[in-house]
Amino acid sequence: MKIIYIIPICLLVFLESCSTKQPAEATLDTDSMLNYCVEKVKMSIADLPDAENLPRNIYPDQKKWNKVGIHDWTSGFWPGLLWYAYEASGDATILKNAEKYTAPLKGVLDVPVDNHDLGFMLFCSFGNGYRLEKDPAYHDLLLKAADSLATLYNPTVGTILSWPAMREKMNWPHNTIIDNMINLELLFWASKNGGDPELYNIAVNHAKRSMETLIRSDYSTYHVAVFDTTDGHFIKGVTHQGYANDSQWARGQSWGIYGYTMCFKETQDKTFLQTAQQLADVFINRLPADGIPYWDFDDPEIPNAPKDASAAAVAASGMLELSKFVEDKELKTKYRNAAIDLMTKLSTPQYLSGDKNQAFLLHSTGHKPNGTEIDASIIYADYYYLEALMRLKKMQDAGNLAGM
Repeated sequence: MKIIYIIPICLLVFLESCSTKQPAEATLDTDSMLNYCVEKVKMSIADLPDAENLPRNIYPDQKKWNKVGIHDWTSGFWPGLLWYAYEASGDATILKNAEKYTAPLKGVLDVPVDNHDLGFMLFCSFGNGYRLEKDPAYHDLLLKAADSLATLYNPTVGTILSWPAMREKMNWPHNTIIDNMINLELLFWASKNGGDPELYNIAVNHAKRSMETLIRSDYSTYHVAVFDTTDGHFIKGVTHQGYANDSQWARGQSWGIYGYTMCFKETQDKTFLQTAQQLADVFINRLPADGIPYWDFDDPEIPNAPKDASAAAVAASGMLELSKFVEDKELKTKYRNAAIDLMTKLSTPQYLSGDKNQAFLLHSTGHKPNGTEIDASIIYADYYYLEALMRLKKMQDAGNLAGM
């Protein structure tokens, strides 16, 4: 059966309006874009019968999701996206599928923890599910996940080990990546919801040590910090997914903005808030003329380098949160408008997939040095895009966006 792709009239009007240069507040129709995402989710659900095979990417010559198993680091984004779509729509079918696709991920904890990604895998899925449904089984699994993640913490270094396999493969005795900042939210949550209070200290120590080592003096970021395990000293900063060790990988900068904003929310430590602002300033200042980052800000192939819509979506979601916590009104407006501008540009025919494929967005870059997921649709780009829309909608409904 052929699926006919229907775009609401209001969305067509919105898309047409984006071809002219207008302020972000005048062109981003949050309700229409949320409806777009919900309808796309329903289409994907109809073509995804197996709950243990989860969407990850779609390449430019494809229309349907390539799928991965529950142990892939991206496995939590599809069920997490379903929870957001249910929250946006109240649709009972989407709720049923959110529960369906979340359930198999409990198997993630049936094997020894071998990476830092339990937050991505389980907090995006079970965490959003618990937030909306308060299922006690979800609560208990999240506490178990936090304890598992904490086993990777090295008190001598002061951070969580990101990639155990890289100790031998790359001779990185203890390695911590900027992405790991996102997974601290699982530890903060657990420490407040019946878990070991020490989980809070682990998260804080990790954030502070990462601030000292992963963030350069100009507030750009390394992808990877390598540490000695005998006395914990910082050996070097390198890249794995960026262009070069000293370049600025766009999604890494986005993870930093998002992660340090979240750390301030959880701790009220103003050094985390200041760090998030400085990371955001660098990101904003280095955006190209069209407003969407290249995969790495320092790729010498620019302007012919690939874009990364996922970096834009993560940064937008992080900066919307950041705008809530900054006290200065001008800065609050700056970060809010920067986030809205990113979302507005993502919400145009250039970046929306429309009827091209099952995803929300086009033009993300996963791992260019490895030659994978270049100019692709990627599930975490969709997840953070929808999350940002949800955050923006709540700010609008609360009257926190004057003029919108």
